[in-house]
Amino acid sequence: KTGTAFPSPFAFRKRGESGLEVSDLFPRIASRADDLCVIRSMHTGQPNHEPCLMLMNCGEQRLIRPSLGSWITYGLGTENQNLPGFVAMCPEGYPTQENENWRAGFLPGAYQGTYLDTQHTQVEKLIEHARNGAVSPGEQRKQLDLLLELNRGHREARPQNPQLEARLQSFELAYRMQMDAADAFDVTKEPKHVQDLYGPGVQARQLLMARRLLERGVRFVQVWTGKGLPWDQHQDLEGGHRKLARECDQAIAGLLIDLKQRGMLEDTLVLWAGEFGRTPVFELPDENSGAGKGRDHNPYGFSVWLAGGGVKGGHAHGATDEFGWKAAEDKVHIHDLHATILHLLGFDHEQFTYRYAGRDFRLTDVHGQVVKGILA
Repeated sequence: KTGTAFPSPFAFRKRGESGLEVSDLFPRIASRADDLCVIRSMHTGQPNHEPCLMLMNCGEQRLIRPSLGSWITYGLGTENQNLPGFVAMCPEGYPTQENENWRAGFLPGAYQGTYLDTQHTQVEKLIEHARNGAVSPGEQRKQLDLLLELNRGHREARPQNPQLEARLQSFELAYRMQMDAADAFDVTKEPKHVQDLYGPGVQARQLLMARRLLERGVRFVQVWTGKGLPWDQHQDLEGGHRKLARECDQAIAGLLIDLKQRGMLEDTLVLWAGEFGRTPVFELPDENSGAGKGRDHNPYGFSVWLAGGGVKGGHAHGATDEFGWKAAEDKVHIHDLHATILHLLGFDHEQFTYRYAGRDFRLTDVHGQVVKGILA
């Protein structure tokens, strides 16, 4: 049941030299306003989490398709053969739609995201079997060489089998990761001033880990707030959002500062997004919960922001109507966002295809326009 108009419980103020408006909910991110490019006119036609998560992550809301990270890793490859090209981090378990958010779909399996449960700090718990305690590295190499020889003979009798090739590559990657993973995921090796920049907690740890992976050549890193739908505030929006914002505000700002100080922000594209927005009216309390003052799903108008990677800093693109209900100016669909991300990374989204089941597929299907207004 829906109530009347629900004004934001958080004040918005002009920030930085650009005067970009950012909520008091995120004071640390607000200090980076001149790096942010906010799209205020996002929209989609799907009001439910599961299909809209698939659309945001994979460009398709019904069928399992390759994820954005898989497409990008397929197109760009990786700069580190000892780590996955695509890593997905989510503490305490899977998000809604689980690993479909980072599946390779019909692309070769080598381009699927590798999941890390970042509630853990020990590398053995972050990734299963990250270390082999049974045999020495030399003995394990001999075992893998024998397995590889057997599998190659098996493959020669079955050419053009992408699943078999992906399995062979996964064995080799798993072995190589045992050499490098412990170092990449150990954020305690960072100087104290860098750890202090990101702050305490799980969000800080996984975002610092993300930067360490990026500088080691991992191509695509996806970071989730937590399992399920933590931002889905149907009841106590103010209390829920304040808690989540406190957990991630410093860490996100720290990531932007850190990337910029290292000269990495100009060629690293950062995207902060959910799968849709929330209504400008409040939901009436559930008769059993006794709570209230939350918002329902709104696919018709919402915001995301980008930073670095060739977008305009301190810039706001588009607008919703005067009620904040639906995108009204310079509307941007999720397909348009994907087309723009691919453009910023060097791809023509209409030409970047993969042939499967008799036709050429692409991330944006038959849709999408590059949003030129956000390009630096």
